[in-house]
Order: sequence, then C-alpha cells, then structure tokens
Amino acid sequence: MRSKLVTANLLALLVSAALLAGAFGSELLGKLVPCEMCWWQRWPHMAAIPLALIAFPAPVPLRRFLVTLAGIAIAISGLIGVFHAGVEYHWWQGITACTSTIHSNGDIQATLDAIMNAPVIRCDVAQWTLFGISLAGYNAIFSIAGAIAIWALAWSRR
Repeated sequence: MRSKLVTANLLALLVSAALLAGAFGSELLGKLVPCEMCWWQRWPHMAAIPLALIAFPAPVPLRRFLVTLAGIAIAISGLIGVFHAGVEYHWWQGITACTSTIHSNGDIQATLDAIMNAPVIRCDVAQWTLFGISLAGYNAIFSIAGAIAIWALAWSRR
C-alpha cells in the first residue's frame, strides 16, 4: 500500500513537471506564444507540484490527501485542456476575449477598430498540432490519464 502511494506521489510530481516543461519549452524552443487559456491550463499544474512535494515527507493519511489534491489539480488542467481544444476545433465558442471573429456591418471605422482591438494570440486557433491534436488536446489527454492513474494508485488497497 505504501509503495503505490509513493508511486502516486512521484507520478503527481512528474506529470505536472513534464507538462509544464513541455509548455515552457514550446515557448523557448518552439517560439510559440501562449494564449489566455494556455495559461489557465498551467496554473493547476503549478499548484500540483508543491502539493506533491509537500506530500513526500507527510504521514500516510496526509500524503494520500495531498496526492489526491494534486491529482484533482491535474484533472482540472485536463478539463480546461478539453475545453480549450474544443474551442480550437470550433466545437463550441470560448468564453474569453481571446476568441473572436470580426464581423463587418459595413462601417469601415468600426471594422478597423475591431481589428485593432482583436487579441494578438487567439485561443481558437491551434498554433501547433501533431496527428491533428493540439497542445491543449495533448494536455487534456496526459492530464486526465495522469490524474486517473494517480488516484488509482493513491487509493489502491493492495
């Protein structure tokens, strides 16, 4: 029981650290610029890392609680990733100002104002994909799968 909890604890740390490293690496190496929803996906991982670190020296009941919280934070990032990927694939509209479509009603000045006020980095356009899956989609896949594995290990009775 204790070794699975240690594995869950380590997994909580590694999943968030790896996904944040990938996100920041895509900025530094890939020259991608994160949109608002990209940042939303990072915050839960930034919360999961200290939770996982604090859990290592904690007694078993507290460790299980902290690891579970880290898993919840990771799952939240995954759910935000699902939402963001859906916005990128135009399955639904985003809720932020970074998803916009400029409509012209014939007023040239209003159209120009809309263009000038449009966000530079839009959340509804994937900057990078691999096999048709955007970075938000990969975050969703890895975060949700990681959270499920963390919970399964943390609460395993064997």
